[in-house]
Amino acid sequence: MRNIKLLIEYDGKDFNGWQKQPNKLNIQGEIEKAIERITGEEVNLMASGRTDAGVHAIGQVANFKTNSNIPIEKFPIALNTNLKKSIIIKSAEEVEERFHSRLNCKKKTYRYIINNSKYGTAIYRNLETHIPIKLDIEKMQKAVKYFEGEHDFKAFKASGTSSKSSVRKIYKAEVIDAGNERIYIELTGNGFLYNMVRIIAGTLVEVGLNKIEPQEVENIILSKKRENAGKTLPPQGLYLVNVVYN
Repeated sequence: MRNIKLLIEYDGKDFNGWQKQPNKLNIQGEIEKAIERITGEEVNLMASGRTDAGVHAIGQVANFKTNSNIPIEKFPIALNTNLKKSIIIKSAEEVEERFHSRLNCKKKTYRYIINNSKYGTAIYRNLETHIPIKLDIEKMQKAVKYFEGEHDFKAFKASGTSSKSSVRKIYKAEVIDAGNERIYIELTGNGFLYNMVRIIAGTLVEVGLNKIEPQEVENIILSKKRENAGKTLPPQGLYLVNVVYN
């Protein structure tokens, strides 16, 4: 039995998220069907984490077990031939049997992209979130640093979160002026709660709109009350960028 690790990129616009669900188009199900077409086997594809409907990935990682003897370098092209153009297998490698994409994950990086131009964009409207009011990036950059470290992020999780603990560690938190009237919010952590990145991004937008002062973020975290944080921003601005295993 071989354990195959895939690096995956996808445009989440047309999908109801990663997780396999009956009668709904999902990324896990589409890749599993492609694997079955080329190997003749039904597999269980395990991802580093589930992305929600409309969320994108540049560096999602998933693994599956197979008895197939297809050469490892042939897997990406064979799978891509059987997948929609909105999903790409960027690489495949054979890993040790114990490797598990979710359980062995040490760090993840998410990026939220804001288009801060006056009129937005027609072409990239499903790949970023448009906020037409000019944001104060410097204030956002001060505020984002309060998220670094280990905190109880209860104020930044959506209802329906299944996680028992809302304590997470953020190793790096940045607001980046990416030029061309784009703002990137990037968070690297050991794990994220349901909608946590989108709520943090929404809170930082409130700072950028001068509705919240940067130093107030610390009190919002300590309050552990969802109503004190900002809105949940839309899914199309969110990307899973990178997953680290060592």
